[in-house]
Amino acid sequence: MRVADYNSCVSISSRRMRLVALLVVVLASPAAAQTAASKPWTATMPDGKPDLEGVWTNATLTPLERPARFAGRAVMTEAEAAELESQAVTSFEQQAADRAQAAAAPRAGAAVGSYNQAVWADPDRKVVATRQTSLVVDPPDGRVPLRPEAERQRSTRAAQETDSYEFMNPFDRCITRGVPGGLFPAGYNNAYQILQTPGYVVIVSEMIHEARIIPTDGRPHRAEGPRSMTGESIGRWEGDTLVVDTTNYDDKGSIATASTAGRIRGIPQSEALHVVERFRRVDAGSISYTVTIEDPSVYTAPWTVSMPLVKDDDYRIYEFACHEANYAVGNMLRGARVEDAAGAR
Repeated sequence: MRVADYNSCVSISSRRMRLVALLVVVLASPAAAQTAASKPWTATMPDGKPDLEGVWTNATLTPLERPARFAGRAVMTEAEAAELESQAVTSFEQQAADRAQAAAAPRAGAAVGSYNQAVWADPDRKVVATRQTSLVVDPPDGRVPLRPEAERQRSTRAAQETDSYEFMNPFDRCITRGVPGGLFPAGYNNAYQILQTPGYVVIVSEMIHEARIIPTDGRPHRAEGPRSMTGESIGRWEGDTLVVDTTNYDDKGSIATASTAGRIRGIPQSEALHVVERFRRVDAGSISYTVTIEDPSVYTAPWTVSMPLVKDDDYRIYEFACHEANYAVGNMLRGARVEDAAGAR
């Protein structure tokens, strides 16, 4: 018996999280920037740098990798996009109707859906505005160029995950989705708050409640020192674009997608991982985000994701309280030991 729920994420007030992030930037600079929601949008911040502040979302129907139905095509037609969006709306409405019917007339064995569908799921019903068939735009086939040995390593670890928590993915253990995995769309909690001060940019992710503090004061990467799952992010401005260069990763993490069916979910990273992100404010309502990922021991070539971040002044970011590490991990390990004992008998 395996007891697991990788989506038992409880959202409660995020006031403390936001205050902590704001306190960090206030301490980093005496002149803390105002949030974009509190003032009219302008092209630049008081220090002359492009204004990226605000709350941004990236929920989308567009998959990370290109589906077989769109093989060889970088862009779908308007009709195909409309069909996908219509199917998403119909599916969501049907699930809601099924749950309501099951609640009104419960019967043994009836499928009532999961609490994730009823409460936590936050599916988007739109493809990205560019109608691209995948968020991966390079290689041209829209597929992540995984090395077979990396996939085998992921599969081996997955088969051992009930032997020890050390074999479990850091995302499943509520530690991190990694960089840049934390900026990839998921089924819920697709919001990010960007804060700026002279010399720093802070990106607060709703999921896993991570705050990336990115210096933009011209400092170099550390030549020596600690490595981490999320690496060391150093930013610089190239005209109207914030370029974030991340190195100094360890080999304990991964670039996780929030889809259990995602091909790269659980793919381990190496210390050679190198990530370059670009944030460019396109207009008052959107940021163009692109990221190139290079890790020669994991991928046969660098690969690039491109997608918009959409401004949403009405979105409320809640604290993300993840309970897998408190309950599901222990339950999985205890369940596996019961199976081991039964097998021995």
